[in-house]
Amino acid sequence: MDMSQVSPPIRLIVGLGNPGKEYQGTRHNAGFWFLDALAKVYNVDLRVEGKFFAELAKFKQNNNDVFLLKPATFMNLSGKAVLAVANFYKITPNEILVVHDELDFVPGIVKLKFGGGSGGHNGLRDTQRVIGPDYWRCRLGIGHPGHKDAVHDYVLTKPALDDKIAINLAIDKVIANIKFILDGDFADACKNIHTN
Repeated sequence: MDMSQVSPPIRLIVGLGNPGKEYQGTRHNAGFWFLDALAKVYNVDLRVEGKFFAELAKFKQNNNDVFLLKPATFMNLSGKAVLAVANFYKITPNEILVVHDELDFVPGIVKLKFGGGSGGHNGLRDTQRVIGPDYWRCRLGIGHPGHKDAVHDYVLTKPALDDKIAINLAIDKVIANIKFILDGDFADACKNIHTN
C-alpha cells in the first residue's frame, strides 16, 4: 500500500506478547507495553474475554469502535485471538494494526509498515497464518543480540534501563500520532514517526 494513500480507519490494535508475570518485562512483550500505555491514554481497562482468548478493551474514535487486544495465548498462537475478534466484529485485515518487538531496529527506532513477511517473528507468523499478510504493523525496535542462536534468550529477558527508556520513548512517539493512525492517515503518521 502506498503510504500517501489514506487507508481505512484502524478498528483493531493488537499488542503481541506472552501472558504471565514472568514475561511482563521481557523484550518480546513490547507490544503489550504499547497496549497498556494506549489503554491509559484512553482511560480504558483491558478485561479477560474468554471467547476471544484475550484481554480486550474498547473506546470510541470518530463514532467508530476501536478495540485493543492482548492475546492470552503464547506468542506462537497469537492469531487465534486476532481471528476471533476480527470475525466477530467484522474487521478486515487492513483495519488492523499489530504492534510488536523488532530485532532489526535498535531500541528507540519505530516504523510503521503495511504487509510483508513475518521476519521470523512467531506472533506475526501465526497472525498471517489466519488473516494473511495485508495488515498494518508497528515495529518497535528492541535491538539484536548479534547472533541468531542468541535470539530466543535475548527476547525473553529484560532490556537494560537505557534500552527500556528508549523503547518507551518510541511508544510515546507512536501514541502522540495515534489519531492519524486511527483515521487511516498513515502518510502523516509515518512522516512524524519515522523522522527523529
